[in-house]
Amino acid sequence: MKVAARRNDTIGLRVCRKQSGPVAAAHYAGQLQQVERPLAAMAASYPNESTSARHTHRRDQFILQTAGVTSMMTERGHFVVPPGHGLWIPAGVAHQSRAWGEVEIQTVYVTPDRIRDAPATCRLIRVSALVEALMEEAVHMPTRYDPEGRDGRLVDFLLDEIGRMPEVSLHVQVPPDPRLAAICEAVLVDPSSDLTLDEWADRCQLSRRTLTRLFRRETGQSFAAWRQRVRLLEALARLGAGEAVTCVALDVGYDSPSAFAAMFKRELGAAPRQYLRWADPEVVLR
Repeated sequence: MKVAARRNDTIGLRVCRKQSGPVAAAHYAGQLQQVERPLAAMAASYPNESTSARHTHRRDQFILQTAGVTSMMTERGHFVVPPGHGLWIPAGVAHQSRAWGEVEIQTVYVTPDRIRDAPATCRLIRVSALVEALMEEAVHMPTRYDPEGRDGRLVDFLLDEIGRMPEVSLHVQVPPDPRLAAICEAVLVDPSSDLTLDEWADRCQLSRRTLTRLFRRETGQSFAAWRQRVRLLEALARLGAGEAVTCVALDVGYDSPSAFAAMFKRELGAAPRQYLRWADPEVVLR
């Protein structure tokens, strides 16, 4: 029993030890997929502008952003995850991350179907102080925690809370139609592009009417509204990394900082710097 306890303690210390960079985090995440428990957790840090390889997991994943901003590209959408928010990624969904600023996260890998009524698609949520506290506990548990003891009860509590957190709309949908997806990917690469709908229609060899109809049918938005959302998310990521509002506004295609600030407040309910202070984890915990 003492040998087993020491083994568990050692594994627990490995979980507490933060994984640094995409390569180390990916390697350890692969090991955690094999853990014979409903949940496996780790903390990780990523340097500014680092990217992960495009990958999938066998388990559902929940990522809590504790510092910096992460952009997450999935097969069906692009998400921006600021501090105080979490991203749910179902098992098997391909995704790739980019760090804006010095990023720190806590993440858990959950046995599929372990959370009742878990979302079948990626979902961004605004986390509560309770979920933040439970995630902190999870990353300090031994990997082979006792499912019948205190750790097991905390895991059950955490999974219940993740399942009931409210969704936040900080993402854009990428349509499955390959012609529309090509347009969307080009805009995601260069949000400042001012190509008109007619010009995109010519490139795709579609009529403006057909492109307009398809885009609204597959995204629920007009192309102009979708592009504005992309610019907002790009701006949010860059502002979270500490870039100046004026530079970001001009780089994402706005004629003036005031026009950008008006759009930002209309979409998110606060001016850029006010929103970022609101999202700061130190403020949320008070």
